[in-house]
This record gives sequence, C-alpha cells and structure tokens, in this order.
Amino acid sequence: MVNQEAQEAVQKSLDGVTCDKSTGVAGLVFVAVDRQGNQIAAAASGQKGVGETKGSREPMTLDTVFWIASCTKILATIACMQAVEQGKLHLDDAKEVYKLCPELEKVQVLQDDGTLVDKKSDITLRMLLSHTSGFGYEFFNPKLRDYGRPVGFDVFHADIGDILRMPLVNQPGETWEYGIGIDWAGIVLERATGVKLNDWIQKNIMQPLNLKNVNMFPTDEMKKELAYMHQRWPGSQASEERDHVYREPIIASTDEEKQRIFHSGGAGAYAKPVEYVQVLAALLNDGKSPTTGAQILKKETVDAMWENQIPKLPDFARVGIPAAKSEQTNPAPELYPQEGNPPQGWGLSFMITQEAGATGRGKNTAWWAGIANLFWWCDRERGVAGMIASQIMPFGDLNVMGQWGACEAAVYKSLE
Repeated sequence: MVNQEAQEAVQKSLDGVTCDKSTGVAGLVFVAVDRQGNQIAAAASGQKGVGETKGSREPMTLDTVFWIASCTKILATIACMQAVEQGKLHLDDAKEVYKLCPELEKVQVLQDDGTLVDKKSDITLRMLLSHTSGFGYEFFNPKLRDYGRPVGFDVFHADIGDILRMPLVNQPGETWEYGIGIDWAGIVLERATGVKLNDWIQKNIMQPLNLKNVNMFPTDEMKKELAYMHQRWPGSQASEERDHVYREPIIASTDEEKQRIFHSGGAGAYAKPVEYVQVLAALLNDGKSPTTGAQILKKETVDAMWENQIPKLPDFARVGIPAAKSEQTNPAPELYPQEGNPPQGWGLSFMITQEAGATGRGKNTAWWAGIANLFWWCDRERGVAGMIASQIMPFGDLNVMGQWGACEAAVYKSLE
C-alpha cells in the first residue's frame, strides 16, 4: 500500500512538469520502495512522446519500458560479484583478467598529444568495477572523442568492436574516471563462465527476484510498452522525438542475432522502473529479496560493494565533466552538490553520498544514473530506494533532475 501523502506529492510534482509543454519532458515515472519492497510512491505522468502519432499520445504508465542505460551497471556488477562469491572470478587478480582478456594486458594509454604509451600498472576486476582502470567514455572525454575520429566511437551501438578499440585515457589505478570499465567487467564474466551476460543476469538475478521486465533484449510485451526517445538540441528549450539511441537489441529477433549483439554491462538493459527497484530492495536487505526470499548476494558482498574504493579522492565528483558530445550530455560542473562539500565516495559501480543529504537520505546512500536522464538511489541506512525514469537526451536535464530531488524529498518527508 502506497503512502498517500508521498503518492499525492509525487504525482502533483511530476504533473507540474509533464503538463508544461515548455519543459520538453513528455513523461516521467517515479517509484520508491521500502525495505519490505512495498511501494511508498509509484507514479506515472504525461505521455510516451511529444509527437502527434497515436503511439506518442499513449499515456505514460507504470508498465512503460525504458532503456535504462548506465543503470545497467549495478546489474552487471551484481553478476560479477556473484561470480566472485562462487570463486569463478577474483577482484584483485590481474593475471586472471589478462588470461581471460589478453587485450587488457596489451591496451595502451592515450596521451594529450594523441600518442599512445604503455601502461605502468596492471588492471584488476576491482578497477574495472570502480572506474579506476583508466578507461573513459567518448562523450565525456574530448581527448578520447578526438582520437576515435574521423570514424569515431559509439558505445551505444551494441557492438563489442568499439569497446575493444578504445585505449585507456589514464594510467590504471591513478585516478577515477567514468568509462567503459563495467563493459569490460561483463566481458571478463562471460569469458570466465561461458555464459552471456544477459543470460547470467536473467538466471541469477531476475528469475530469483521474479522480475520479467528487466532485460537486455526486450520481450515482445516490453516492446509494446516502450517509451519514445527525445532530444533537446543545444541552445533549445524544446525537445523532439528522435530515433532510439540504443536500438539494435530492440530490433534483434533471433537467438543468433542476440548472441552476436554485445551484451553491454555498461548500458545494455531495458526495464520497467517498478521492477528495477526490486533489485534495489534486495540490496536494502543485504542481498535478500523481501518479496521472494531469494538471496542473490551475501551480506558481506553487499557491504564490500558499499566500501569507498577511492578514499584518496574525496572531491572526485567536484572536478566536473565536459560535454564532449553536446547532443549526448550537458556539461556537469559537479555530480552531486552537497552543502558543506562533505567527502565523496565511490563503491563498486555507484557513487556514495557519505553524509546525509538535503532530501532526507541517510549516510552512505548509493546512487547513479542513465544517460537518457534516469536516476536511482539506494539508502541502506533509512531503508528507502527509488528511481525516476525519462527518455530524453542530453544527460543532465534540469527538469528531470529537479523532479528527482523533489520526489525523493517528498518520500522522506512522508516517512517522518
């Protein structure tokens, strides 16, 4: 049973944005759950698209399916940590990584002048999962973007070739930079187990949690509920419908096609937010689903995921990220501004706000995002997790981010 106070506040807040055509936000879905997996608030607002077609005008509902982009990363990380629990992978064994992925032993580091040099340190699975391996993203790193041209890199093409071609942009272990590390972690898992990443996720995460609508290859039923993708062009307030950013897995119909397409641990999944948050609910409960009773991770494994991997970089997210590809991301001067600038942390695949936040979230809350402006958080201290989902480019849309903050705050306020 939802919390009526939270439900009404969230619905009113979302409607205020989706009903105002000047925002360019067609529709939004927000869901928050407690430690029992019960919905505190679950609201859909607006419609699937801004266009005039019949499909565009369909209302956004709690059954709407979104490409969740980098919200996939925690799923791939859970998969890798399950393999660690089983002894099939090890977090700090570089030799194991190189045996499975000899490409990572040979990969070089891109310099500012466009030349490549040998790396000085080894790459481990822990580094891949914590974005300290030295890899970057072409849409956040101008040096990497320029190196790939005139052909260019596109990690949203569902092709392993772009991942295999990318050099490092930093020396391994020297700094934090957001990039393709978790795509590589997924490759490590596949080669260690002989199981494709999505198949592993379905068998070992989704089936135990009884979730049928979180998948790298949307089912026919999921495709019917797909939200439209939108673009806000630089300098414009309005948005328009665009071709889907990540369409190859949607088009794939045969098993052969699905095997050929890259199973991207970094950005490959589609989901209904109401189901995705049940994965977060299991993390709230130390790896055990409050609804099915399935233990997908041990408590000590979840604790390890929440450990700050970069204690020497307490201001890592205040450096800012440039908009190397302005159609894909806005510049981000700071990832999660907090009053007083408390130390920041990074766990295995997510940012950690180490001090309590203005919305009401507790200490050491995990959160992350997807490039089409989706955001999740998981607050183990206060027992609350949630997600806001949209499908609009570029990343860092102030209207969506504003709703994330407002709706999250409404949830915590209702619990007081």
